[in-house]
Amino acid sequence: MTWFRRLTLRGRLILIGSVGLAVGLLLGGLLLVAVLHYVLIRAVDNGARGTADDIASLISADALADPIPTAGTQYIQVLDAQDRIRAASVGADRLRPLLHDDELARARSGHVVVVAANRIGLTGQLRVVAARSTDRTVLVAAPDRDVQESVLTVRDVLLIAYPLLVGALAGLAWHVVGWALAPVEALRQGAEEISGGQAGRLPVPEGDDEVHRLGMTLNRMLGRLDAARQRQRDFVADAAHELRSPIASLRTQLDVAAHIGEPASIPDLAVEVDRLGRLVDDLLLLARAEEGDPRLRRREPVELTALLRDVAPSGARVPVHVTPGEPQWTIGDPGALRQVFDNLVTNAVRHATSRVTLAAGRSADRVVVTVTDDGPGIPAADRDRVFDRFTRLDDARARDSGGAGLGLAIVRELVRLHNGTIILGDAGPGLRVAIALPPRP
Repeated sequence: MTWFRRLTLRGRLILIGSVGLAVGLLLGGLLLVAVLHYVLIRAVDNGARGTADDIASLISADALADPIPTAGTQYIQVLDAQDRIRAASVGADRLRPLLHDDELARARSGHVVVVAANRIGLTGQLRVVAARSTDRTVLVAAPDRDVQESVLTVRDVLLIAYPLLVGALAGLAWHVVGWALAPVEALRQGAEEISGGQAGRLPVPEGDDEVHRLGMTLNRMLGRLDAARQRQRDFVADAAHELRSPIASLRTQLDVAAHIGEPASIPDLAVEVDRLGRLVDDLLLLARAEEGDPRLRRREPVELTALLRDVAPSGARVPVHVTPGEPQWTIGDPGALRQVFDNLVTNAVRHATSRVTLAAGRSADRVVVTVTDDGPGIPAADRDRVFDRFTRLDDARARDSGGAGLGLAIVRELVRLHNGTIILGDAGPGLRVAIALPPRP
């Protein structure tokens, strides 16, 4: 089948369709010839039976003429009880019965007896039927020569028309399939024109068929790829921008130390190095979360109230209070969930005025963890934007006091990996962060 795989899709479809069409037409032609032969033979038999019944009626009425008049090419003999010929049609033998004794017995029992037509000097076969009237037997023989000639004529016509019809339909199918595959070729050409550095879309054919839906799906895929590429570009640009500041600070301190001939301040350098380390760790964690790293997909029962107590700092700038309540269980990665709550608590402590409250409870079919602070809150217009990477609002732009702008982005991706949702709301005053997670079954 190597040659078949080398064919184009159009060629394969035409080949399969043409073979199926040829087989179907062949079977149809054979069936047509067989049905035609059956119908014509049955007409000959019915005609012979009708003639035999008419002759029997004439015998019963004692009105039979001799020679017996016939219509067409039928041959008639009337036999007495001793199988002697008492009357016959013109051209029929008046000395010997047309059928032998065993054949005559079958005919009298109602069967159609087929004998060679050379018994009356013809070619082909004779179909003989019999009818009884008192002590007389009427034999009517009808040759099937006309039937055979008709069937042969139809067969010859089909043999000539068959390849021509298959060829004509294959040619028509070639053009129809080419027209049907034209949108696919347009999609291919459109995909060929899209380069790695361009954001393009494929031409979608009109209609509501499979090719239209394929084009829509491919365009949505291209949109996702464009968005991912843009996020990658933004990520690289933002990371480069964020890394430039601590690197410039380190370089400045080293230059100053070299200029004045004194060693650089070890504590200052350590702070910048720690900041770089945290930034790189956050970038790696965010990249792993966005890619769905299997190491973040470990699933085991996690009790959220106890986890909140573990992440609540004891010597924070403001008190962090965990609301007591019943244990609330979910299924997830303990390390990833700890990172989520730690980021939220760190962010809340940074912006709170006097207090941070943590709580875990049940709402409908979800387990909800809330982190509430009494700080300035986040305007409604910015609550979606704060989940973007390297996003800082106006009151947290200082890199020394604020984070790198990756905490909430990491939280969103880790919550998404746990099939959860995160919502920011007003705490009056302050911000209330609610994380809904699936409960343990």
